[in-house]
Amino acid sequence: MPALKDRLTQAMKDAMRAQDKPRLGVVRMALAAIKQIEVDERIELDDARTLAVLEKLVKQRRESATAYEQGGRPELAAGELAEITVLQSFLPEPLSEAELDALISAAIAEAGATSARDMGKVMNLLRPMVAGRADVGALSQRVKSRLS
Repeated sequence: MPALKDRLTQAMKDAMRAQDKPRLGVVRMALAAIKQIEVDERIELDDARTLAVLEKLVKQRRESATAYEQGGRPELAAGELAEITVLQSFLPEPLSEAELDALISAAIAEAGATSARDMGKVMNLLRPMVAGRADVGALSQRVKSRLS
């Protein structure tokens, strides 16, 4: 499977050929965010780090859409949601509820967690397993409810 950055670059070229301006804008914005980090840190981003950048962009769009909805600007919220759809097409398939529950149970057992104080250990085990496939905030709430 090609690298995530290569997939983004190819998607940009495809969007240009198809003259799909909305998709082109979102893909360019994602590539610009990736390039900014590479220039700032003088490194080449791997797939895991690129995935983290895309997740951050999705989270920002979600927050903006919520703010627009609360501010009575549904047309701007719809634009943000459309951008989320494009960005999510590059993220891996999300985990199902059953898969999440199984991962949480395994992590709790592996960490030997018995109370909410052990939540950090459990989350440190879970984060790499769910990268790009689950919302870490929601996951954190589920772990907290299981440990309390």
